[in-house]
Amino acid sequence: MTFEKNMIPDKVRTVHFIAVCGTGMGSLACMLKDLGFAVTGSDNKVYPPMSSFLAQKGVRVLDGFDPGHLAYGPDLVVVGNAVSRDNPEVVKMLEMGLCFCSMPQAVTRFAARGKRAVVVCGTHGKTTTSALAAWTLYRAGMDPSFIIGGILKDFSSSYRLGKGDVVVIEGDEYDTAFFDKGPKFLHYPPRAAVLTSVEFDHADIYTDLDHVKQAFGRFVQRIPEEAFLAAWDADGNVDRLLETALCRTARYGKTPAADWRLGPVTVAPPETVFDVFNGGRHYGRFHTRLPGEHNLLNTLAVIALADDLGIDAATISSAIASFGGVKRRQEIRGVRRGITVMDDFAHHPTAVRETLRAVKPFCGSGRLIAVFEPRTNSSMRDVFQNVYPGSFDAADLVCIRKPPLLEKIPAGQRFSSEQLVSDLKNRGKEALYFPDTDTLLDFLLDTATAGDTILVMSNGGFDNIHERLLKAL
Repeated sequence: MTFEKNMIPDKVRTVHFIAVCGTGMGSLACMLKDLGFAVTGSDNKVYPPMSSFLAQKGVRVLDGFDPGHLAYGPDLVVVGNAVSRDNPEVVKMLEMGLCFCSMPQAVTRFAARGKRAVVVCGTHGKTTTSALAAWTLYRAGMDPSFIIGGILKDFSSSYRLGKGDVVVIEGDEYDTAFFDKGPKFLHYPPRAAVLTSVEFDHADIYTDLDHVKQAFGRFVQRIPEEAFLAAWDADGNVDRLLETALCRTARYGKTPAADWRLGPVTVAPPETVFDVFNGGRHYGRFHTRLPGEHNLLNTLAVIALADDLGIDAATISSAIASFGGVKRRQEIRGVRRGITVMDDFAHHPTAVRETLRAVKPFCGSGRLIAVFEPRTNSSMRDVFQNVYPGSFDAADLVCIRKPPLLEKIPAGQRFSSEQLVSDLKNRGKEALYFPDTDTLLDFLLDTATAGDTILVMSNGGFDNIHERLLKAL
């Protein structure tokens, strides 16, 4: 079906967002409000923190989806990717003949127009790498704009309007909208880019790994010849995609052939010290508060990117050392009675494994208690059922919750938390299954002792388990 009104008019004063409470949509709505547009938005189950964030920015948020929300006739409607064609507001939008677009189209028009775009893509590490890149450009005096799928602690925001000519964008491979099933990152023409990894994910969108590689391949092929791409050097999928690249490329990683190579590493909590080599020559020694080898590789990508943008090594080093991180990425939510409660967004098996490996050296003599809620469209399916057991090796105790929205998945495709617990026990791990958050919370309160670190991993709110646990402790 063709939608002739899928366009952005030359003159826009009023904008309405359908499904405004997603991180990307909410950030863009606030950005447009700061740019002087009159902005409204609607969503189901409007709740903090995004509802509070939007209210503070003066964005009027309407609860639920109602055709009446469009009665004032906005100049433009931005449609979220979770919104279907039969959404009441979409139906009304089409009946009224209103101009509409997707979130990535709006980002390109209003946030990236006239700027050099730095686009960070990959199955893992996008948010942290984007955030560190934005912070490094900021510390270098380049006054960047950015729109990222997480809240940067250094800015207390997921977006920024800078006066410089560079914008940092987290390039998501998820689909764009009901009228555009291609990945979001195809809407962002990069001056520079990072490709962190390519693995199978988003089982509700992609049929298999080849389907995922096709999407990333289209992105790589669209990068202009004069542009720069930093790509991880230990991923065979990335290797094959780069064979079709027309742009300038540099590989980063641990292999001797890497253009940017990670040298000796010293873990000295609360920081990690590491050396970097470029073209076989020592480039510099760096200090970071980000834990884990995966974050060292994310940092290495930013070093390669920043160097190509003309930032000197001393400035890059200072930025990396001072970077405060991103909320929900190994974020310590609090310490009570000597028990540390940490929050992380990890959900893909690789992310779970690397996050646990990263946190373990910082636990001292205490236990690392892994608490996992599978709730993404991939983790609630059985596609990773046989992969997850190997992801928890670094944990001393593993607590697995039943997926909270399992009824969304067809019966023959559902992930089994009970089976994961059984498989973990067969690997010699102490593991337990919990049908709900309340019973899990009671267990943690009875079990955790001083010195333990409780690492909660979920891409959702997990019934506010972090704050409830800290309050009870």
